[in-house]
Amino acid sequence: LDGMGYVAMITWHLPAVLLANSRNDAVRDADKLRQWVAAQLATRASPLGSSQGDDPAGLDDSAGKTALGETNLIGQRLPSASEPSPVASPARAPDWRLIAGDASPRRYYRVTLPPGPSAAPQRFIAVDSPASEKNPEFLHIRRLLERAGVRVPGLIAADVDAGFLLLEDLGDDVLLPILSEHSAGAWYAMALNTLAKLTKVETAAAGLEYYDGEKLQAELDLFKDWFVLQLLGLNWDAAWEGIFTALSGCLIASALEQPQVVVHRDFHSRNLMVVQNGELAVIDFQDAVIGPITYDPVSLLKDCYVHWPRRRQLAWLLDYRRLLLEQGERAAVDEATFVRWFDLMGLQRHIKVLGIFARLCLRDGKPDYLADLPVVIGYVREGLQLYGSQLPAVQAFAAWFESSILPACQQQYWFRMATDP
Repeated sequence: LDGMGYVAMITWHLPAVLLANSRNDAVRDADKLRQWVAAQLATRASPLGSSQGDDPAGLDDSAGKTALGETNLIGQRLPSASEPSPVASPARAPDWRLIAGDASPRRYYRVTLPPGPSAAPQRFIAVDSPASEKNPEFLHIRRLLERAGVRVPGLIAADVDAGFLLLEDLGDDVLLPILSEHSAGAWYAMALNTLAKLTKVETAAAGLEYYDGEKLQAELDLFKDWFVLQLLGLNWDAAWEGIFTALSGCLIASALEQPQVVVHRDFHSRNLMVVQNGELAVIDFQDAVIGPITYDPVSLLKDCYVHWPRRRQLAWLLDYRRLLLEQGERAAVDEATFVRWFDLMGLQRHIKVLGIFARLCLRDGKPDYLADLPVVIGYVREGLQLYGSQLPAVQAFAAWFESSILPACQQQYWFRMATDP
């Protein structure tokens, strides 16, 4: 949720605006980025000199691969931004707009080349991304998804050492505001088809970390550390620890018994963009791992930013299961088991998200995320109610949540704002 956001995801929480940044280090970095981008664009004289039609970055695929040497981005030394360029600037001076960031320290710029005598206007996204922001992972996973047939932002140039990226501008149309009661079915069918492509990637050769028990537990711990202790200000005692430990073990066991596939890890309506010809493009993918087959369907169908009736969630989920079976993928369990995996995976994700949204507010100064907590709490309560009679650990956690956590939530302004008439 705090990952490599792209333009449209960034502008959803904070509308795109021009920002004035007075910090000297930021100004110096911006100047370096401008010089680097100018050099990249100037060396592409042919694409910049003619109209490219449906090629939004002014590049065809083969041109991008030749310029970038993408056959081995991880471990390959890319040209440094500090190295002098033989060309000072592109033929057409670009317009730069700094776009407000959301949940990361990256800075994103929309770079627009004006039309020329024989050239259409072109737009790019320039990214100043610190070394802490998983730049090699972003490049590696972008290429992995592209090879799997997933629509991702085109990569025009990259300098990993400097933390500079030049990407295709996918526009501003995230899926979330486009969804409606009537359109959701078609969009979700398209999104689930995209997920099915991820399941085909050979995990052994993917070069991704595994979503193991330690990582799943670390995520669950965010609920205790940030939501319960920090946001709600409650005291955590030994009895609470025992209840939480039992539920964590139950949820992690369910996750690990599932087939393990490439998992985007945040596959929801703010990380899907509607681009040319009604395609869905995927962004914010640098945290991808090898993990449970139902994790991404949970992110999509139990979206923290939009809620659909359970009957629709299950209809879409079972359509997805049938699609996987038709493809010969690893979903050969009965429907009840697949649904149980989905629901318990949802509990793990949404308990984690309570902690993440609390942290985004308290640590990162992003209070807007608190407005989304009531939807997430609703998902948690639903999952607990569904399985409380079947699983003792869920039943105990449900009783504790209703008696100790929910009343504290109901006293919070963000909860009252969502529930008061």
